Amino acid sequence: MNSSNSNSNNGQSNSCKSSNFDNLNQDLGLHFLELARIGSSKTPVEMEEDEEEAPKELNTINSSGGFLVVAPDKLSVKYTSVSLHGHDVGVVQADKPAPMRRLLYYFEIYVKDAGAKGQIAIGFTNEGFKMRRQPGWEVNSCGYHGDDGLLYRGQGKGDAFGPTYTTGDTVGGGINYASQEFFFTKNGAIVGTVSKEKEMKGHLFPTIAVHSQNEEVHVNFGQKKFAFDVKEYEAQERLKQQMTIEKISLPPNISYGLVRSYLLHYGYEDTLNSFDLASKSTIPPICIAQENGFDEQDVVYALNQRKTIRQLIRNGEIDAAMNKLRDWYPQIVQDDKSAACFLLHCQKFIELIRVGALEEAVKHGRIELYKFFGSAEADDPFDDLVQKCVALLAYERPQESPVGYLLEESHRDVVADTVNAMILSTNPKMKDVHGCIQSYLERLLRQLTACCLERSANGGQGETFHLHRLLNSSREI
Repeated sequence: MNSSNSNSNNGQSNSCKSSNFDNLNQDLGLHFLELARIGSSKTPVEMEEDEEEAPKELNTINSSGGFLVVAPDKLSVKYTSVSLHGHDVGVVQADKPAPMRRLLYYFEIYVKDAGAKGQIAIGFTNEGFKMRRQPGWEVNSCGYHGDDGLLYRGQGKGDAFGPTYTTGDTVGGGINYASQEFFFTKNGAIVGTVSKEKEMKGHLFPTIAVHSQNEEVHVNFGQKKFAFDVKEYEAQERLKQQMTIEKISLPPNISYGLVRSYLLHYGYEDTLNSFDLASKSTIPPICIAQENGFDEQDVVYALNQRKTIRQLIRNGEIDAAMNKLRDWYPQIVQDDKSAACFLLHCQKFIELIRVGALEEAVKHGRIELYKFFGSAEADDPFDDLVQKCVALLAYERPQESPVGYLLEESHRDVVADTVNAMILSTNPKMKDVHGCIQSYLERLLRQLTACCLERSANGGQGETFHLHRLLNSSREI
């Protein structure tokens, strides 16, 4: 009786394990299938966010036109009326708001004529700003005024800030998104900085105001060299950030462990051996402490077999890779309609196209790809990729076609990564599916990128993290 119960329980246990693997297999396969679907020939540089448009001229539509004249070049302003009261201000904004996805933004004005009273102001205002008020006199605005040298931030009373400015002076205004401060300059030198109000999170427009007869100002949005060395200022701000980062305490040799885990995860055994050999010559020798959080057993699993299969796929030897999988990990390919098998069959079709074996490719497509085509679902991932693969047949030079990215090495990598993840998923000690998909290093970089994109603390303002830019800057040092 006990023996019978034991066998029954084992059967249920094995059935449960098989079901769990099938579910995991499907989830992992669909993850990589989506990567294959959205493949693109764009380089990482081209896939960055589009550059924000920066201000280039003054907005002649959104201005207090009755009290000022904007020159035809839209870069000069003159007050032509006689000021009778506080609402006779001549105000004009830039044609576009200050870009926000950067470390800082800056522009300058040159005071050609201070006019009767020198009531000139430079600053930043929001889109709904009242266009007959000095920047800083209303909420959601900030302005540095030339007649008294005061800084105004949302109210009629100004705060002591810097010197006055008049005819012949060049004055600049900027936003430091890293420190969340406005900064102002006079004749190439910093006057001071002031914390940006929390309410001023939206788009802010560079703004100029004139308020007495014959006042005339020329604006420089970067068309010509600034009086202030904004490049040096930016470099200093980056140095401050770097120093802050360097003060953060990290476990010893954490970077070594991250790189090693990456090599282990993807089965780069030869590179790993060279990496370990090089580390032995360091003084003092590198060692990984257990508290760093790395569990090498999860990623060292089947290292040599994963390396072998990856090399076969990257060499385009798909049949050989499939044979190895049948010998070593038959559970991965036992379902010939799984996403993993589909990607392997697609890659074989692509390899046949690559070598010009078109008839063989058509035959393979009819036998292996046809079974994945024609699903009733409107947005079926199999249909989409099958159509893209078959489309290669329509071009005399498929490498130059819209689906030419399928013939690139990067697409082989997607298939190799899929199989690598599937093998890792067969490890009974694997605790987390994410451990199959990505290495510790990639998860760290994804988290860093996500945090920089979120930037919830400062209203979505500031630089976006781009790994390639960081790597390129490191090479230049």
